[in-house]
Amino acid sequence: MKYAIGIDLGGTGISAGLVDNGYVILDKATLPTNAPRPAQEIAEDMARLAAQLQERNGVAADRVGIGSPGIISGGIVRYASNLRFENVPLRAMMEELTGLPCRLGNDANVAALGEYVAGAARGAQSFVMVTLGTGVGGGIIVRGKIIEGFNGAGGEIGHFVLHPNGRQCPCGKKGCFEAYCSASALASETVWQMRLHPESILWKLTEGDPSRVNGKTAFDAMRAGDPVGEAIVKEFIQNLGLGLSNIVMLLQPEVVALGGGISREGESLLAPVREVMEANAYFDTVTPRTRLVTAQFFGDAGIVGAAALDS
Repeated sequence: MKYAIGIDLGGTGISAGLVDNGYVILDKATLPTNAPRPAQEIAEDMARLAAQLQERNGVAADRVGIGSPGIISGGIVRYASNLRFENVPLRAMMEELTGLPCRLGNDANVAALGEYVAGAARGAQSFVMVTLGTGVGGGIIVRGKIIEGFNGAGGEIGHFVLHPNGRQCPCGKKGCFEAYCSASALASETVWQMRLHPESILWKLTEGDPSRVNGKTAFDAMRAGDPVGEAIVKEFIQNLGLGLSNIVMLLQPEVVALGGGISREGESLLAPVREVMEANAYFDTVTPRTRLVTAQFFGDAGIVGAAALDS
């Protein structure tokens, strides 16, 4: 049996796992990232977790894989805003600290790889992961390879323009997919509509406190028969379906998986999104068609994907 250490490096936490060659997580350990702080300190914490997992389980891993935020190229984190990393040679640092070969990839791409090798897209030849969280992230996998562009900046699914000159996106552009379909965008739109509609049940659901709104709030209002909630969800579904249709029209992957908390809505979300997506992504005669599913992993895709990195 061979083992790898998969590390999901996040802005707030570091999650590491001991993973066997069947992509089963045997043990996990975590530490706070405590960013921003020097990259060397963060690397030392990751190496400490890797050593702890091996010692605790009495095994030796043959490699370490890391999924990191930011633009990654040549084993270097070129830029990661939430970590304050710029041109950090993280792969070389970890190889020196652990004595093991290290692989490094963008966190969203790595999570997509986890779903590809062991989750929702297992067995597919081509796959796109779309994660609806604070932003919209994801990754593109074709025949086991992450499509990341010649400069490491490819696959930024959240930042193609869905509505020119539309809502402001945190990236600095306007009208991005992320500005309409992230959980944060959905929550912001919900709060906006609450203020326009004081009669809405949304106020009751949040106990009169807009700070309690999250990506699920509008769906809860819709299920309670609230017309404001229904309108918010309808617009969200339309934008999400259109965004996915652009991805499908361009790539025609076998599988698209939605991740993030909103995806827990399951078929009540997928069915209407699938209808919009298919209406805009195909010519009438095109078959077979892309399968739209929910992600299988919610918290562990990054660990599994990091362990699966092979270059």
